[in-house]
Amino acid sequence: QVQLVESGGGLVEPGGSLRLSCTASGSTMDGYASAWFRQAPGKKREGVSCFSYSDGGIYYADSVKGRFTISRDNAKNTVYLQMNSLKPEDTAVYYCALANLLRCENNSPISPTHFGFWGQGTQVNVSS
Repeated sequence: QVQLVESGGGLVEPGGSLRLSCTASGSTMDGYASAWFRQAPGKKREGVSCFSYSDGGIYYADSVKGRFTISRDNAKNTVYLQMNSLKPEDTAVYYCALANLLRCENNSPISPTHFGFWGQGTQVNVSS
């Protein structure tokens, strides 16, 4: 059974940066698509970014393109989300997730229903 643990959330001023990390245990991330979702109070869980191991495909939501970068270190079994130029509307709980047999593609939004393994979430607050 894969277990995911996120870290790196916190409070940051608008325009600032944070790097989220998600480390897997119980299984290697090889073969899985890795993704970051976020959920703000009263809103649906939104797919932020996705990276597919099989073909290196990457997806970013329009709201984060040019500001967020997803990456993965297979040796550390860890996926990262570098978040720059943060805005108050980026405030949310951020979750990492893994999906088997999924390809991430530009301009193809991801759905939580495709992901079977989830972390517990890490809070990101962007406020002055």
